[in-house]
Amino acid sequence: MATRACLGAALLVMLAGCAGRERAIPIDLEDVEQLPAPASRVSHAGPILRVAVASMISPSDTRLLYRELVDYIAQRLGRGLVLNQRRTYAEVNELLARGELDLVFLCSAPYVDAHEKLGARILAVPVVRGQTVYRSYIIVSAHSGINSLQRLQGKRFAFVDPMSNTGYLVPTYLLALRGESPDSFFGSYTYTFSHDNSIKAVAGGFADGAAVESLVYDYLQARDSDIIRRTRVIERSEPFGIPPVVVPSDIDPALEAKLRAVLLSMHKNPRGRTILEKLAIERFVPGDDAAYDGIREMRAFLKRNARQVPSSPRRQE
Repeated sequence: MATRACLGAALLVMLAGCAGRERAIPIDLEDVEQLPAPASRVSHAGPILRVAVASMISPSDTRLLYRELVDYIAQRLGRGLVLNQRRTYAEVNELLARGELDLVFLCSAPYVDAHEKLGARILAVPVVRGQTVYRSYIIVSAHSGINSLQRLQGKRFAFVDPMSNTGYLVPTYLLALRGESPDSFFGSYTYTFSHDNSIKAVAGGFADGAAVESLVYDYLQARDSDIIRRTRVIERSEPFGIPPVVVPSDIDPALEAKLRAVLLSMHKNPRGRTILEKLAIERFVPGDDAAYDGIREMRAFLKRNARQVPSSPRRQE
């Protein structure tokens, strides 16, 4: 039976148990937040920049951390701003498919989908700690005796999103290498729809293990987060291409060029550099689609071995 607990005044509802094999954790989130640029800089009657940020961290924190970044971009272009947020990566890709976005901060695996199905392109990628790669971390409670993925057999596990690379694809691939799948291996599993929610699930004892993005985990660790101190990394994956900044295939070439120029020069602007520092990003650089071939290879392996679970979680409200 599922129970609910609050991990703080601003914390989202987390999962304490499963009535079935899996349960989606509900997240309250406004679908669209209007973020107009200051009237002194941009006329409300002018062109609008439509941006989406996939919630790699919890939605409220995403708004706080990325608002300055996307507002900076819009102001540099002399445009108003509409920031779209959705709970799942699939919903963000759906906005792309409907032609409702000009710019997307997207996770790596959803980018692969958007590139293959929609022709979306990488505009730029962030440099974090001198690198344009990241990893999947398998984490457990700091006080548990679990020291490997194998020891999580029969336990409760938290995935991030069915389309997440580090939060779903990588651990599923690692299980497939062992001849297992999430259904056959874990006692129960759930989706939290953000990496920090998965960390909180483990830290709060609601899940025995989770797979999370190294960028979010390391970001919180650098800030001496209490939830990080209550967890421990037991496995680190090979590196993958970092989550890119993406534009749709039909974007106006002039707008694409301006967006690229703003991002690639942001670290040279005093205000831009301050915003990047808050996000633990050193600068933006051009990206390479080939950096995401590792994701394609894992997917191909899973398809050949028929080890994938359904692409969407079975919701039990």
